[in-house]
Amino acid sequence: MKNGGLKNVIVILAAALTACGGGGSSSGGGTVTVPQTPPTSPPTSPPTSSTCSLSSRQDFAFSVLNEWYLFPETLPGSLATAPYTSVQSYIDALTANARAQGRDRNFTYVTSIREENAYYASGSTAGFGVRLAYQGNRVFVIEAFEGAPALAAGIDRGTEILAIGTDAANLTPVADIITAQGTSGITSALGPNTVGTSRVLRITDAGGARNVTVAKADYNITPLSPRYGVRVIDNGGQRVGYINMRTFISTADNQLRTAFADFRAQGITHFVIDFRYNGGGLVSTAELMGDLMAGNRFSSDIFTVTRFRPSKSSNNETRRFAPSTQSVSPVKIAFIATGATASASELVMNSFVPYLGVNAALIGSNSFGKPIGQIALDQSACDDRIRVVAFAKENAAGQGDYYSGLAGTMRATCAAADDISRPLGDPLEASLRTALDFVAGRSCTPVVVAQSAQSTSTRTERRVLPVPVDARAAQRDVPGLF
Repeated sequence: MKNGGLKNVIVILAAALTACGGGGSSSGGGTVTVPQTPPTSPPTSPPTSSTCSLSSRQDFAFSVLNEWYLFPETLPGSLATAPYTSVQSYIDALTANARAQGRDRNFTYVTSIREENAYYASGSTAGFGVRLAYQGNRVFVIEAFEGAPALAAGIDRGTEILAIGTDAANLTPVADIITAQGTSGITSALGPNTVGTSRVLRITDAGGARNVTVAKADYNITPLSPRYGVRVIDNGGQRVGYINMRTFISTADNQLRTAFADFRAQGITHFVIDFRYNGGGLVSTAELMGDLMAGNRFSSDIFTVTRFRPSKSSNNETRRFAPSTQSVSPVKIAFIATGATASASELVMNSFVPYLGVNAALIGSNSFGKPIGQIALDQSACDDRIRVVAFAKENAAGQGDYYSGLAGTMRATCAAADDISRPLGDPLEASLRTALDFVAGRSCTPVVVAQSAQSTSTRTERRVLPVPVDARAAQRDVPGLF
């Protein structure tokens, strides 16, 4: 989850530390309210070598973690910068102990201010415009984004990528790439994150096998798909409100308000919220979504509690529901999840457990397990934003220790496959079908909690491709994005 800003003291301190602007969004599970500060942006003139030398950028990262990291006891007292050839490798060394404990699974990182601001404001990114998942030595498209090159070329959910090449003459089978290099080889084969990068893909779908040439381009991710993002489903005479929420960015806010206002006007009280690939995003948007499902909540009811490390406890906050005229009053909610469901989406799910109990269910498979969030501190002259894990989130019942996923926290769960042979939003798709069965009161098979998202077992289900080493801002919150 990304928080929308920081309290004044944080902004001031960031400026004092770096002589650069502080602030920005934050991620994870928290809710720190802050006065809006002007977004920082990289300078138009090149930075000086002293300001943005590798060592000075690493020093900035060290100062941020030393000041704000949620797990300070895991940090080394000091760490020389010289052995590390990048800011990220240095951060990885600083957070190695917390990662070994399963508390910070690469959640602390350096990113581009420019890219992140653009993504959270409008969904702006670049690429082919698909989510990819692997199963064994096979790679599948599990979602394609409107306005992006892949969908325009006829590549959509359910397409299998058989081979990748720079032209038709040097196509390399996907199975060979994974056998030789693992899934990172697929990332390399798909090429750099630059507009114009072109690849020939050998694909197969219902139309048969064929070669398709696709070039990466700029596009905007729409949080709620115009094809299947919002709909009302007739579930045996019961009207069910369905939302497929791709990511928590600011352009989702009006989409959500419109959707829930329509549900309310229709008197809908049973819902399926499809978070199956939602890797998180802005806490402010998660809070809005919670409020829009809080028509039967009091303004004194707690949505979530944010806790910082003891030395920063003045930033702790209790966020209460704020129902509006657009809010619905849920009787039952089925949340569809997978191992790609994380952060802000888990925050929303967890926040309804104390109030709905067994009438709020996790459908599909166990979620990722990220009950913590990041704040952002900027070294704007260098276009560096340090996303540092700084706070933990709890629901009204104090439940927040779900590092192994939410299947052990949700009072009701139903196991279901992610059936990519059918479109998202199709009532016959396995996960949605199971969710509709749940809201209708039919029985199901519970999710096996031991099959956590952190499991290293060699299970055979499809899993989104890992975040690339040189990930764009969007790839951090949109699992499997290429």
